[in-house]
Amino acid sequence: MTNENDLPDLAIQSLGDCRIESPLELGTEPGDEFADYVTDDERVLYDLNVSRVSDYYAEGGQPPCFEVAGPRQCLYFDPSKLKVGIVTCGGLCPGINNVIRSLVLNLYHGYGVRSMYGFKYGYEGLVPSYGHPVVDLTTEAVSDIHLTGGTMLGSSRGPQDPEEMASTLDRMGIRLLYCIGGDGTMKGALAIHEEISRQGFKIAVVGIPKTIDNDIMYIEKSFGFDTAFSEARTAIRAAHVEASGARNGIGIVKLMGRHSGYIAANAALAEQDVNLVLVPEQEFDMEGPAGLLAFMEKRIGDRGHAVIVVAEGAGQRHLEAIVEKDASGNARLGDVGIWLKGEIGSYFKNKGMDVVIKYIDPSYIIRSVPANPSDAVYCGYLAQNSAHAGMAGKTGMAVGRWNGCFTHVPLTAITRGRRVLSLESPLWMSVLEATGQPYTLVNDDPRGYAPGETRRSKA
Repeated sequence: MTNENDLPDLAIQSLGDCRIESPLELGTEPGDEFADYVTDDERVLYDLNVSRVSDYYAEGGQPPCFEVAGPRQCLYFDPSKLKVGIVTCGGLCPGINNVIRSLVLNLYHGYGVRSMYGFKYGYEGLVPSYGHPVVDLTTEAVSDIHLTGGTMLGSSRGPQDPEEMASTLDRMGIRLLYCIGGDGTMKGALAIHEEISRQGFKIAVVGIPKTIDNDIMYIEKSFGFDTAFSEARTAIRAAHVEASGARNGIGIVKLMGRHSGYIAANAALAEQDVNLVLVPEQEFDMEGPAGLLAFMEKRIGDRGHAVIVVAEGAGQRHLEAIVEKDASGNARLGDVGIWLKGEIGSYFKNKGMDVVIKYIDPSYIIRSVPANPSDAVYCGYLAQNSAHAGMAGKTGMAVGRWNGCFTHVPLTAITRGRRVLSLESPLWMSVLEATGQPYTLVNDDPRGYAPGETRRSKA
């Protein structure tokens, strides 16, 4: 059974009682073929396993669950008097402009909010000493921004002083702040929320998580992810063409994924010409009978070419330790793609075997493109549900999706760690079946196998 003590508190904070009737004029009776308001007691189960849910009830408890997102019948904020702020932080990601645009249009047309402002260059825009101008987010200003990648507001990495940022919001009369960004941005949003609470300001903070790595806790998919692995297919296809078009050709594609291998795994499944996927969640040996080099030698010997997809965070123990950190506090990674190319090239050269290696790194191309149709739809849903949450005075939370439903997730839960790819998951099993790679490339692991062996013969 899922241990409830291992899960964070999933309760959502609110600024106070909601006493203003929503202008959306939705229904309240299911089955009348009219869209209904969502009530605060509607929940989505964290774990859908029937036996585990039954165990909770048998023990007299409630299974862990998320508050359902959606429009509320009564609002905390008066739309006619509300000032809204929007900030985008961290690395670029497909769909940021879609989220900004959908937020502005929903708040303007749905709720009648007329005062919306964008803060330039991430959290720097909330600190007066930087001198960044504030952008007036009118419907005209956002009319076509969804057609381009990046963010119309600009972005930056790194923390800023929460006290300064909270004071800026209060001084400007901003009562609802939307923070669009990844793990670091959500930590910043939590810090602002906590400072706001400490100072007693009535300001709501709502996060809209984004990361192409798909590594946000308690959110099954972040926006930009679909576009990222879809775009990665182009690079994999090119690597396959190059590899198969040369004698002993090898294509290596490095994709983003500092801590999580979701892009690499899904891209490999979307373009099934990959023979080996390397992810941060799984260690591998280079040398030895069950190591990567032996696997590559057998693959080249059998088929004459090979394609490797590697996530940027994979294999870091093999690279020289780097103690530098970026502005977000992340350790700067060694370039595993360049390193792999050199190691594989040296190995075959020492074997007296000519190979042709083509290396492709499409990382910044992938994250800067506009959202594809799937992500564009998803961004719209996230923005609309974020608008509903903010207008109802929900705060210290983010909007995500879990078990197919849009939910409210506390920032304290989202920021407690990173979501990583389970090596026991159906997703990773599908990757192994599609590539034909071993369960492991570690010599002292009994699940590994040497060239000439198979999973079946090893067992």
